[in-house]
Amino acid sequence: MKEKIEILMNEEVRPSLASHGGNVEVVDVKDNKVMLKLTGGCQGCAGARMTLKNGVERIIKAKYPEIEEVVDVTDHGGGDKPYM
Repeated sequence: MKEKIEILMNEEVRPSLASHGGNVEVVDVKDNKVMLKLTGGCQGCAGARMTLKNGVERIIKAKYPEIEEVVDVTDHGGGDKPYM
């Protein structure tokens, strides 16, 4: 499933995030949960939660309804220039 999620990220999510200087890393897929780490401009962004829940999670669940939850494992306070 992790490979399928990676393909979906490459095709439908990463191009949009890249247009804002961001990216997403698929950390793990376990027990019908996808753990994602937002990077680049998405790390610490005030809109990260909305992007993850209303955008990325919606896309994943539409393609793979067995996925129950998308979990943000990003350290939004870390990094060189977090926005939050």
